Amino acid sequence: MEAFKDMYEVVMSRRAEPQEGSYTCYLFEKGLDKILKKCGEECTEMVIAAKNSDKEELVGEINDLLYHMIVLMAERGVTVEDVEAVMVERSRKIGNLKQFHVSDHNT
Repeated sequence: MEAFKDMYEVVMSRRAEPQEGSYTCYLFEKGLDKILKKCGEECTEMVIAAKNSDKEELVGEINDLLYHMIVLMAERGVTVEDVEAVMVERSRKIGNLKQFHVSDHNT
C-alpha cells in the first residue's frame, strides 16, 4: 500500500503544481470525462490481459488501471485514507457468509 500512497502523493503534487509535458497534468486539464475514459480503457485492457494468461502484461495493466484510478480519486476528492478505511472495514467481514434468500418457484 506504500507505493499506492506514494503515487497518490505524486499525482496530488502534479495537480497542485502542474508541470509542462506531464501526462498527469494533461489528464487533469482534460477533465473528468477523459479520466473516466482512460479508467474504462485500462480496465478493459486488464481484463484482456487476464484472459490471455500473460502475468507480466496483467501486472502492467493492473498498474495502469491503478494509476488512472488514483488520478480519478484526486479529481473527485477521494483520499487514500478514505479507500483504506473502507478496505479495513470490509476485511473484518471476510469469512462471514451472506445468507441468500431462497425462493420457491413452485408457488
